[in-house]
Order: sequence, then structure tokens, then C-alpha cells
Amino acid sequence: MKIRVSELIVKYLERLGVEYIFGMPGAHILPVYDSLYNSNINSILVKHEQGASFMAGGYARASGKIGACITTAGPGATNLVTGIANAYADKQPILIITGETSTHIFGKGGLQESSGEGGTIDQVSLFKGITKYNRIVERTDYLANVLNQASSILFSENSGPVLLSFPFNVQNELVDESILDSVVTIKRDNTGYLASAQIESLSELVIEANNPVIIAGYGCIHANAQEQVGELCESMGIPVTSSLKGKGVISENSEYSLGSLGVTSYGNAHDYILNKSDLLIFLGASFNERTSYVWDAKLLANKKIAQVDNDSAQLEKVFKANVAINGDIKDVVAGLLESLKKKGAQAKNFSQVQNYIQVLEQDSDNTTASEFKSRFPLIEKLFQKMEDNYPEDTMIFDDNIIFSQNFFNVSMKNRYYPNSGISSLGHAIPAAIGARFAENKKAFAILGDGGFQMCCMEIMTAVNYQLPITVVMFNNSTMGLIRKNQFQQYDKRFINCDFINPDYEYLARSFGIQYYKIEQESELEELFSHDFTDSINLIEIMIDKDLFPNYVSKR
Repeated sequence: MKIRVSELIVKYLERLGVEYIFGMPGAHILPVYDSLYNSNINSILVKHEQGASFMAGGYARASGKIGACITTAGPGATNLVTGIANAYADKQPILIITGETSTHIFGKGGLQESSGEGGTIDQVSLFKGITKYNRIVERTDYLANVLNQASSILFSENSGPVLLSFPFNVQNELVDESILDSVVTIKRDNTGYLASAQIESLSELVIEANNPVIIAGYGCIHANAQEQVGELCESMGIPVTSSLKGKGVISENSEYSLGSLGVTSYGNAHDYILNKSDLLIFLGASFNERTSYVWDAKLLANKKIAQVDNDSAQLEKVFKANVAINGDIKDVVAGLLESLKKKGAQAKNFSQVQNYIQVLEQDSDNTTASEFKSRFPLIEKLFQKMEDNYPEDTMIFDDNIIFSQNFFNVSMKNRYYPNSGISSLGHAIPAAIGARFAENKKAFAILGDGGFQMCCMEIMTAVNYQLPITVVMFNNSTMGLIRKNQFQQYDKRFINCDFINPDYEYLARSFGIQYYKIEQESELEELFSHDFTDSINLIEIMIDKDLFPNYVSKR
């Protein structure tokens, strides 16, 4: 049966399992929107295309499914760039559909033309570095090949954004619906062969080590390997620290948790690894700038290293490993547990770990963490209340990062999503909205007042669709990180960091949402007497602009 290309696109999305598509219509993409009219796909109208790409990313992170967004040509597509770059850095499976001027206009300078002809914007080149695959589909005779290429990327273990742009006239062309029968739209089982010799080598390293440490990253959560990692640490008495994205691989209230590892963390992991450990086991954790303390060689010195990752490109990218395994983390850890059991491996003396940490925390010279906490008692108490009141089924999207990293213990029953991609301001609110479409769970967006002003209109998207979320905004009337750096490194020469805020109570009232302002700890009890589950809320937390975290940014 002959159908329009616009209908074929929608049917392709349906077969991929796309449930929501975030975007904003424009003239050049209206044929696809018209085909969405009778589809079971829910099209979500956003306030800005950047919000659409962030929502698609939040949806993908929360659901594990393909996120999707749709825009018109020209500025509709270019407004997506930051969100798509964020998704690319985080390897999120995002399918982007954009419109384009008709092919007979190419090179003539048509309104919003992005063909790259005749001096117009070259959309393919613009997105080349932040997508795994992008194509302007000028003809239908290779449409099946294009869709198969898109599917292969979206379903790969190391996925990323895919952008397909369809000229207006191509959207209206007729094609045979049977094209879809030759397109892969279901993820294949990619379970690979694990070399038993590598598993055996890893188990020998564990047996030989006196003080091993597991460094768990988001790869453990992505592989659904939390149970296996928990069993490994408990059965063998191995402490666990996580990367920022890996918070919650094991519950951070567990006795086996050393907290989060990273340059902005004031926990015990850094000291224990530096001075005590003799084996580091990286599980789905990249040794990036934050986790590595800007690649401090002392962290790895005089230690054996094992690394497991499903992305071969991550293996030994920045360090040499004694054992490096490319495989599914859940399968590898399960194989390791079996090998250790067969060999009768004895658990490590975990009481030594506990004693070391106890001494460390009592050490009068360990003032960095206490100094940090003393500066932000209100925020520490806020996160303790969140932790107590929402111990499970809660999603936290966090642009601020440093407070949550140090004050919020993530349980295995919650999900913490730091803005780790390209650390873009304006991410948390739309990402939390996208996640809320994916999961019927409580959602918090945590950010500063600078980032809030970049994306606050997307709150109206939540209002439009009656989607409960809670926004926690830290108000210090400054770009906090910039002011900190200018204070520490530029002799207090403050420039372009301070600003005047609007009255957020009136703003919340205009949105028709609940508003709470917190200035002191005594107000938190009343705040958490309210149930945020079924409402849209803005919580404004007042902090001093001249109180900074005491780490120094290195560049």
C-alpha cells in the first residue's frame, strides 16, 4: 500500500516503541505532525526546542528506551544543539526528526533552508560532531537503508543521537509501506562471549589483594548490575565508591559505601584509595576529570588495576590496566562471583576498612569536609529531609551537583541523574519533565537561579500536561561557580557573575504552581509536612553568594 513518507516516519517511530515525542511544529515539518494526529504517539509541545532535546534525554535516561524530539527547519533545528550535545556526551539513544525546505529550493536561499547549498546553513556539518548519524533524506529510493542505519545506532550498546531531516516535498511523496518490513525496529540480543581466561585473571587479582576497592560507574546501573555488585562487595568485604553518575549503585547508607569519588566530593573515598588500597576495580566508570581528580597520577600509583566496560573505547583510555575486560558488567561480575566461589576465596577483613574510616573521620586534621558542611547547614539539612521523606521511587535531576554529591545519600531504590553530559545550565527542569513522562515517580529538578532563568518557562510544559514535578532552586543572585573561581583565582575581580532575580513567589503564582521559600533550617519541618507527589512545586532556597565550596577548580 502506498503511503506518504510523513506517515512512514510515524509508523517507523511506532515500531521503535516511541511513546512520546517532544518538540514544536513549524511549516516545514507539518506533514509529519499531521501524520502524528492519528498516531498512538503522544506529541508534547515545549516552550523552546532546547527543552525538547533535554526532555528527550531525560525520558531516555529514566526509561532506558529511545527518546525522540521533532522540530522544523533552520532555527528549530539549531535550537536543539545544546541538548543534543548533552545526549551525545551521555550516549543517550535520541532520535531527532527535523523538517527542511523542498529540494527544488536547495541553493536558492529559501526561508530557513539548511541544505548547505548556495551559502545556506549546512545542518549536516553543524550536527556532525554531536550525533552518531545524521542525514538529510533527499530521495526515497534509499530510505530503508537510512532507517536501518538509524536503528543500528539507536539499539547499539554505545548509542547516541541520530538526526534525520526530511525536505517538505519528500515528506509528501508516496512510498510503499512494505519498506518498513526491511527495517530493523527491535533490539537484538547482543550477549557476547566472555573470555573465561580474563574472568580468571580478575578473580586472581581479587584474591591476591589485601585492600581492593570497587569504583562503580553509571555502567553498572545501565547494565542493571546493582544486585551483582552488591553481592560482590558483601561476600568479599570490598568497599565501593562511585562516580558521580554511579551514585546509588549500592545504597550510599550501606556500611560498604565510601560515598562518591570526585574532585567536588568531601567523602572518604579519595583518602582510602590514595593511602590504603592496593587494587582498583573499575566497573563501568570512566576515569574522567571529576572522578580522577583531574587525572591525579597518585591515585593509581603502586596499585593493580582491573577495568570492565561494555565500551571498548573506554578500556585503558587514560591508564594501563592489569586486566581489561570488554563485556556486559552484569555478566562479568556474575562470572567473577562464580569463579571466586569455586576457588573458595576468603572475604577481606572489612573491619580494617571500618577502622580506617573511623580514624579518618575523627582526625582533627580532616577539616575540609567539616568546613564545607559548616558553610551550608541549611542545604545539608534539606537533603537529609529529602532522603528521609523520599527513600524510594524518586528521580533526582541535578544541575548543581556538588551539594547532592556530598549531602544526599542515594539509595538503590532511587535514581540520581547528575547533569554530567556537557554540564549545561538549564538542563534539570526539562530533563525531569521528560523523565516524568517516562515514569510515574516523584521527580525533583535541582539547580541554581542562573540555570533556572535559562529554562523556567518549561515549567509551563509541566503545567500544560498536569505533570507533577518539584523544582528546588538555590538563590544566591550570582553564577556561583564563576564567582567562586573569580574569588579564588582572579583576586576577587568579579565580572558578569551577579544579577537581580525576579520575585519568584509572583512567578510561581503566575504559573499556577505551589511556592515555598526557605531561609532557615527551622522552616524545613513545615516544608516537608507537604506532600509534593501530586503537585507542581517551586522551592526557593536562599543562600549567601559569598559562601563557596572550598575546592579549587584546576585547569
